[in-house]
Amino acid sequence: MVKENGLTVSLEEFGLSKYEAKAYVTLVSHGTISASEVAYYSNLPRTKIYPTLLKLEKKRLVIISKSKPIMCTAIAPEDAFDDIIQEHIDKVNQMNTLVSKLKRASEESKKTRGAEEKRYFHINSNNVLNQLKIMTEGTKSSIQATVDSWGLNLLAECKEQLLLVLRRNVDVKIIVAPSQIGSESFYAIPDGAKIRVADTVQNSFIFDQTEVLLIDGDNGKGAVFSATDVLGSSQAKVFSQMWENALKTDGLYDMAKSDAQSVYRIIQLVSQNGLGFTLNSAIDSKNSSVDFLKLLEKEGINLKSKSFEDVTGIINSVLQITCAGHLSYDSAKNNITVESKINGGHSLPWTSMLDQYLQSCGYNTKLIYQNHSQKGEKVFIKIHPNKN
Repeated sequence: MVKENGLTVSLEEFGLSKYEAKAYVTLVSHGTISASEVAYYSNLPRTKIYPTLLKLEKKRLVIISKSKPIMCTAIAPEDAFDDIIQEHIDKVNQMNTLVSKLKRASEESKKTRGAEEKRYFHINSNNVLNQLKIMTEGTKSSIQATVDSWGLNLLAECKEQLLLVLRRNVDVKIIVAPSQIGSESFYAIPDGAKIRVADTVQNSFIFDQTEVLLIDGDNGKGAVFSATDVLGSSQAKVFSQMWENALKTDGLYDMAKSDAQSVYRIIQLVSQNGLGFTLNSAIDSKNSSVDFLKLLEKEGINLKSKSFEDVTGIINSVLQITCAGHLSYDSAKNNITVESKINGGHSLPWTSMLDQYLQSCGYNTKLIYQNHSQKGEKVFIKIHPNKN
């Protein structure tokens, strides 16, 4: 499994998405298999497997049969990637030449400065991206970035460098602004980099906790502070505090931007208004006076207009982020199981939200709560059609 994960990350260099890479590695490993088997062995959602296979077929990486059940075969890697490999080799050679020239220019420039001036140097907006790529590629242990939309766009342009350092086990942590959840640049960050969400006020990049690159999001100009132990350490401490309080993004990947934004807004609404305690009290006392759906509608989030699959997907993502939990639906028994690895009713606000959604769709529901001190908590929702 570790080996296949490494192959999946490496394939992203060839322009494959995470889902496409997983599906292709599965086909290479298992030979000709059905589409449902691809979903099973690659641990991909069944609803995503057919669009993923069609994209791979369009990229001439797989062959899909026209018969049923649909059978899939991977094009041999040596036939599929020869042209792409040569293109990357040429590109890397050009980049190495550019980096060497930039390093020489940087060293020559530093020689002309006094001792105080050597502590930092300014970069015009045209050269900021190149500098970010150079510093990213040269990182040995950690990258800590706080970015707004401008900074995230720049990081997305550094995908090749990020893939390189991730293969070297460099710890990459990125804090993005809420408005960037689900954006194209958000999804362009390679798998393996850790991303959280918080309100950001600057573009700050800390490399190995010693070198700092600051970028002005208004004019694109930057400044590099090199070998400044005090500044690097101070910035790293600020980042650590922000990271601790920032919202995790587990479960947001491969979601539409509107759904990803809804997940974040729902979590913020619950956190800021203390609704967790209110909803827990409402459930404990069997008081259904809290109309959670109406409260969300006032904030512009209309769950009633969404399908059952969309709502369960949103709730599942919320659970992953807030309490390391998940949601599963047994269509045969018409049961929903909501699980949380954290005790203390952390899953109950989201269970209440889902319960009210089901009732708004005309279903009768019954909730059963289980609490295990070492295993977390579970809530079972039994769904019955409304006889009326």
